[in-house]
Amino acid sequence: MPLQCQQSPVLAGSAALAALGVLLLYLGEPSGYGKYAWSPTPTDTRLPARAAWFLQELPSFVVPAGILVRQPRALFGSPETVLLSLFCAHYFHRTFVYSFLTRGRPFPVVLVFKGFVFCMGNGLLQGYYLTSCAEYPAEWYTDIRFSLGIFLFILGMGINIHSDYILRHLRKPGEITCKIPQGGLFTYVSGANFLGEIVEWIGFALASWSLPALAFAFFSFCFLGLRAFHHHRFYLKNFEDYPKSRRALIPFIF
Repeated sequence: MPLQCQQSPVLAGSAALAALGVLLLYLGEPSGYGKYAWSPTPTDTRLPARAAWFLQELPSFVVPAGILVRQPRALFGSPETVLLSLFCAHYFHRTFVYSFLTRGRPFPVVLVFKGFVFCMGNGLLQGYYLTSCAEYPAEWYTDIRFSLGIFLFILGMGINIHSDYILRHLRKPGEITCKIPQGGLFTYVSGANFLGEIVEWIGFALASWSLPALAFAFFSFCFLGLRAFHHHRFYLKNFEDYPKSRRALIPFIF
């Protein structure tokens, strides 16, 4: 393990992620954006969805990318840099592609600020661990954990992007009415986009075999799983013809 690695902040950051996930499940309330955005008050400042998503997700790309480019190793020369590159690839898409395509509702500025702080902290945690603490054997590229993890990461990212595409095309520009998503994994679950991202981070945790990645996967499962649950309940409440066989997050199970 590199001498410059400090385990205390890694453990503290990982514990904070896990604790935040547990707290979200305990509170059981959805974050106040999208379908759950409360009616704005005169003092409730909001940002357009595209600007909000861009600003919120930006540090998750900039921070680890900044760490990555400072490394003396070749970009694809070691498992550490490959894994961090995948992390950056996900957030490059979220920051520079998804944010400019989304048609969501305006965001409360306070939620954007919270998301910005979270993304900065998580980006720093994952980047710091992979470049300063992680140490993989020479045969890690052929390890089943790495191979399966990368497969799950790519699969999950594909599900996530495809599901977002379906959601974007539910309504014509300017429409605000909610509609039932159809196609892809939405045939089986209400939160197909959330399922895809959860699969991504499970794959990332498996491929990196690290505590910070595991803590982030757990947090993602708590946050996105809870959101999928609320989406499912929303659809059942507001659409009499909503498919009764469709589950919230896990096909045929939950």
